[in-house]
Amino acid sequence: MIKRFFILSSLCMVLGVSAQNSHTVVKGDNPYNIAKKYGITVDELLKLNPKFKDGKLAIGDVVTVKAEKHTAPVSKPAVAEKAKSNAQVGKIILQPKQTVYGITKQYRISEADLRKLNPELDSHMKIGDEITLPLDSIKKYGSEQQTAPVVAVTPKQVETQVETSVPVTTEGESYVIQAKDNYYRITKQFGISQQELYALNPGLEEKGLKPGETIKIKKIKTDTASVSEPVNPKTKIDSGSEKSAAAANTAISADDYVTYTVQQGDTVFSIVNKFGVSIDELIALNPDLSNGLKTGMVLKIKKQDPAYVKKNGDALSVVLMLPFGYSTNETQYRGMALDFLTGAKLAIERNARGGQKLDIKIVDSGNEASFKNSMAQINPDNTDLIIGPFFKSNVIDVLDFTKNQKIPVVAPFANSPELYNYSNLIIVETNDQTYADKIVEEVRAVYSDQKIYVVADSKKDIANYIKGGLEKAVKNPNIIIVNSPAEIQLDQNMMTGQSAPVIAILASDNDAAGEAFANKIIALSKEVQGVKGFSMYYSPVFEKKVDDLSQASLVYLMDRKINADGNFEKEILAAYKSKYCKTPPKYAIVGFDVVNDMLTRENKKGEIFKQMNKVQTQLATKFEFVKSKANGAYVNTGYRVIRLVP
Repeated sequence: MIKRFFILSSLCMVLGVSAQNSHTVVKGDNPYNIAKKYGITVDELLKLNPKFKDGKLAIGDVVTVKAEKHTAPVSKPAVAEKAKSNAQVGKIILQPKQTVYGITKQYRISEADLRKLNPELDSHMKIGDEITLPLDSIKKYGSEQQTAPVVAVTPKQVETQVETSVPVTTEGESYVIQAKDNYYRITKQFGISQQELYALNPGLEEKGLKPGETIKIKKIKTDTASVSEPVNPKTKIDSGSEKSAAAANTAISADDYVTYTVQQGDTVFSIVNKFGVSIDELIALNPDLSNGLKTGMVLKIKKQDPAYVKKNGDALSVVLMLPFGYSTNETQYRGMALDFLTGAKLAIERNARGGQKLDIKIVDSGNEASFKNSMAQINPDNTDLIIGPFFKSNVIDVLDFTKNQKIPVVAPFANSPELYNYSNLIIVETNDQTYADKIVEEVRAVYSDQKIYVVADSKKDIANYIKGGLEKAVKNPNIIIVNSPAEIQLDQNMMTGQSAPVIAILASDNDAAGEAFANKIIALSKEVQGVKGFSMYYSPVFEKKVDDLSQASLVYLMDRKINADGNFEKEILAAYKSKYCKTPPKYAIVGFDVVNDMLTRENKKGEIFKQMNKVQTQLATKFEFVKSKANGAYVNTGYRVIRLVP
């Protein structure tokens, strides 16, 4: 008998996994005071807790927060007392692929001494973390890139200092970006405006803050004998009774913001969505928001880049840029483009029948070499929407070509941090880290001291990302990354000697790996009850072996799944089959979903960005867009969770 499976919709923000612990909500708690207590921003708190994205907290709720700040540039007194009495210490910044073993070998220090200097070493082994080492070892065996900006001190000096201190640069004008840093923290810490920071570091605004990189800051006078007092009183963390100094540190003139009077029914979250700003930017300009939102309040709102507004005619002028390759006789992507077009045409005809006036132009985007010539077919003064091209480099070319007009550009497949700075870009493809974060959340919910196997692809990037997330999310993790599902083995109960169930995670989108994974967890679940399988990606075998895989309670994610029982879906499938005499292939489904979603968000004035906060599910794709940052791209964070139930 075929087992039932349930499709649940979910949302996960684009973010990295960071050091975490939890906080239980008590009377009087709200997102503002919780974030302040743990030294994080409200945006960061909500990204760590997507189920509380509306900001509504109830007493007893458990929210995830970042671990305590570790900003002290020197070791704690307890560490110093155990170190050699006259040894100076410094810090290095953890680089990719560095391990405890590698550090002991490179810096000629025993693991015992390393752990004495770093009591919480195991929880501070992610890229960008600071590791305390003897200063002589750092100077002799380290590299300039790895060295953290600290002043060397002896243990005796450490004992006389308080824990709260400010980062001190080696030359006074540079600072190495830490994993927990953001623009607000850095500008507040060093008493400069964000505009001054950009001026000191050309290109920083475009590429963003990257842990481990060195940036220039204002020169700071620092007493190297003692750093127990902050250079500027504004660098102290505000207490709950004090007003935030954020507004004082935000260099913004009256010409840079608009005002908005709070209406009955408004929430902070409806306001930030309405104006496309972050919560922290809103609080920075309106410190009184920390005391709650009140009807009648007049808020300052940072002005955003002007959105595109239609200029010509009643019809919506839409350009589809597809890689047919006829101009170059390159056929590599032609089938993909033709399928996409069949689905797009169905969506166009459907919206036209509904009364939408459309002027559609299809442009052959050719290949990499000929692409720029294809842009000559676009009139930027009379184009309201561009869907395509498919590839990242081409998308950037189109964005640069249309930058003066701010024409909305939709990227059906390209998703990269390099694209997040473009305010007129809509990114459709959900990225891998969003899926990985959800897998970590799913595993954490069922974890009970089982051994965890992660099946990696050839690059192992996502597998390592999942491992890092699980190491922070569960207690006493035992996680093994393997190259093949064949390496997954049942655990053994130390008390009884009997086989014990394991958790298996597939972090590869290869269909062959998917089939091998399915067969392996089916076999293991027949040997012992309680085996649980998770997959970041859909594999066709999952639907073929629903009965057997349900015994392992398989959970997998996908962004394109047709609900064949839905009336809307039945209508579209029937229309496609009537028109093309076949069921829609993969890229036809994508073509319909992307084009239909974008056209249904448009109005007669071409103001698509006013409709981006709507959550919509088309034939097989969930669209739930969020701003990557203020004045940044819209990124789709929607996907579906499929759970196979025994």
